Amino acid sequence: MRDGGCPAGSSRCARLDPFALPVRFATADDAADDRIREVELHRERVILRRSVSGMRMALNLPMTAFSGVGLTIVAVDDHAAIAVMLAHHDGNLNLPLHVTAEPGNAISAWQDWADVLGLPLLIGDERGAWRAPVARLGALRVDRPRPRRRRRSALRQRRPSILMRRTPGKLSSAMIVHRGEREIIARN
Repeated sequence: MRDGGCPAGSSRCARLDPFALPVRFATADDAADDRIREVELHRERVILRRSVSGMRMALNLPMTAFSGVGLTIVAVDDHAAIAVMLAHHDGNLNLPLHVTAEPGNAISAWQDWADVLGLPLLIGDERGAWRAPVARLGALRVDRPRPRRRRRSALRQRRPSILMRRTPGKLSSAMIVHRGEREIIARN
């Protein structure tokens, strides 16, 4: 295992790039012997390596074991920072992906990690629970239906309503159809 270790994405370490997977990094682990765990992050799985009571172990978790990519506020060196975490229902398996004090960078990293890993966006609350920022029904986002544009638009009075009633074209019996004749083509 590596010595040392700083939070993922902090200014003291190289920033983790979601578009350069797989990546390896070390992060803090209070239960490990040397307070460090090695993380190997792939698009489809996460491998955690640590040593507890002298016994080395590796956890190979599929990406589906994680709830999503979460955004939460953490304390780093007695200052508040925003952390992008790979959220797991077991809080000990949460993985920091990016830690910053700038909200714009955090939101950008949050959305990038969620897109790359194919996981939903989550927000952490003060109790440590994760929730979706918008209401969802499975993979579908649930929202109020939007009003139809033509009915409630300020431009409604300017548009003729006849354009909303289109009729298909009709073939009449008066149309002349030529059969069995040679084509007339202009040739040089």
